[in-house]
Amino acid sequence: MSSDIASPAPRCGQCNSTGTGPNLLRCSRCKVIHYCSIEHQQAHFPIHKGACKIVFRTRSSMETEEQRLRNFPGDVMTAADPFTTGVGHFWGIHETRDYMRDRFAFVEALQRMRSHDSVVAQLDHLKDMLRLSNSDNMGVRDLIPALYLRLDRDQECYDFIKWWETSTDYEWNDEKPGPLDVHNADVFEDAAFICNKYLHLAFGASMTLLKIKLLLDVQNLDKSLEKNGEKVPNEVFDGIQQHVVRSPIFLTPRNKIILEQKDHTDLILKLKRQIKQLYGTVNNVNRFYWTALLQPGRCLNSRPQMYSPGTKDEMVLKLQYTYDAWIETKGSLEVIRLLKQGKFE
Repeated sequence: MSSDIASPAPRCGQCNSTGTGPNLLRCSRCKVIHYCSIEHQQAHFPIHKGACKIVFRTRSSMETEEQRLRNFPGDVMTAADPFTTGVGHFWGIHETRDYMRDRFAFVEALQRMRSHDSVVAQLDHLKDMLRLSNSDNMGVRDLIPALYLRLDRDQECYDFIKWWETSTDYEWNDEKPGPLDVHNADVFEDAAFICNKYLHLAFGASMTLLKIKLLLDVQNLDKSLEKNGEKVPNEVFDGIQQHVVRSPIFLTPRNKIILEQKDHTDLILKLKRQIKQLYGTVNNVNRFYWTALLQPGRCLNSRPQMYSPGTKDEMVLKLQYTYDAWIETKGSLEVIRLLKQGKFE
């Protein structure tokens, strides 16, 4: 597995620097790892080659199967070119299923590389798979929120979860859920709509992380205020505040007022209540998740093919979908540790 962490822009797989930005070299086989020089590419190759080979192989298999489908002439049961004629009910066409499995295997191979381009590619493929097959028989929806968080696309993460949880009475058919119809929902609103026994474990974990991410930003704002607020002019302090937060949610016209506030006590208490509620709901849905998040052990090494709700196998699968987002959010695991110890006040 590559050692670099997803970031807002491509970085060198060897030294993690941004190098010369868009002029970074890119691995021609996997196409998701960059290097700032030939020397760094060569130095990183012993680490990179295993995952690169798997990405290349699964991409080739997917592309071969895609070409077969695009060349499909049609028959009495199925129209030609299901990429055009079968959008929305793709999985219902039996001939497409090998392609969908190959495409998901490609996404799984990309997960071995925790680079910016890999995360972007995973998200794009999964969203397109959901577009092709609205019924989502493969459960690709569970991977999407954490990928949004890794890219700091926090608003899209929240909108996606709320869309899936509230927009329709979801049934396993080809007519739902339809296009995403939740945009710019209030990320600070109460999380009760998701806190029920039917909660998707990956959704609950991602929503908890999003709320923690917001809490940490607000707490950092208060620390910045204590340190600098009385010493610098307001216009200078406003610029400092914008560099304190990680989430772009605070830079939107709707929420930018939070940066201008001098006291965030009420907002901090509100987010803490929501985090406790989400933590408890996730724990009720799967009692193994939080413990494994803090001490994953071997849970990240092998992937179960089947699971039942509430089991260790479910935890292992959903932990692998969400774990990188947690470790890439500094301070988030400490919040979970305090919650488990009953010291989160």
